[in-house]
Amino acid sequence: MTAMHNQLGNPIPVAGLSGGGEKLGFRSGEKGAHSSRTIMLDEITALLAASPPDATRDDYRALIIGDNALAKRTAATRRSTYQRLSELYALDPRVLLFRVMRQLWQPHNCGRPLLALLLALARDPLLCLTAPPLIALPPGAELGRKALTDALVSHAGARFNDASLDKIVRNAASSWTQSGHLNGRSHKIRQQVHPTPEAVTFALVLGFASGLRGSALLETLWAKILDVGADQLLALATDARRLGYLDLKIGGGIVEISFTGLFTESERRLLHGPH
Repeated sequence: MTAMHNQLGNPIPVAGLSGGGEKLGFRSGEKGAHSSRTIMLDEITALLAASPPDATRDDYRALIIGDNALAKRTAATRRSTYQRLSELYALDPRVLLFRVMRQLWQPHNCGRPLLALLLALARDPLLCLTAPPLIALPPGAELGRKALTDALVSHAGARFNDASLDKIVRNAASSWTQSGHLNGRSHKIRQQVHPTPEAVTFALVLGFASGLRGSALLETLWAKILDVGADQLLALATDARRLGYLDLKIGGGIVEISFTGLFTESERRLLHGPH
């Protein structure tokens, strides 16, 4: 795997193929949707409920802007909502990460907040920067805003003024609340989340698409935000194998994970190369 560092200093994992990360759905850079929005869980949930599984990018745009499926009051708000949802989720079945999330979105409602968060972490560098202090917080502890602010400042330096930092922190805290990692309004208390086989599958897909293989898939940022150890991740991966989401072999201390049923032939070529 190669690692690309965006201008905030945040390591963004990408596939070994030049440009592969962007083609697969990863995003990097200085900007992120959390400068103005959260993960918008209600909106993405309503949009996917209003659209067929094979909807195209044009279909999603028409639903949001033309049909006002998300019940926004003005045309400007509809256009802004489409832009931010596209930044967070791609909304394009030609993008591997969105297409796989969409495929895993259907089975269990309780897994959807984590699926949304996982993809947003891969596509929003600002949200990604807030993950380490959140992961380090034990269940029952209160999240201090300073922890998120310090995480952003340590990578962004003076690029954000105080008002911008405050807005990003508020939005990130809201997103972690929507995903189930935090609870409360003025006081945000850390909660343990309980991932479904679908969420575990998607976390492993993200690691695999970034270029990692084997047991390294159990140690990624996406795996760590699921709040379970390696043994439980493998137990949930075993459930995912029974559901047909992934291929799993464990033996002699070796873990092999692949996704024959989830990836198209062109996606496999992009991930593995022509040979």
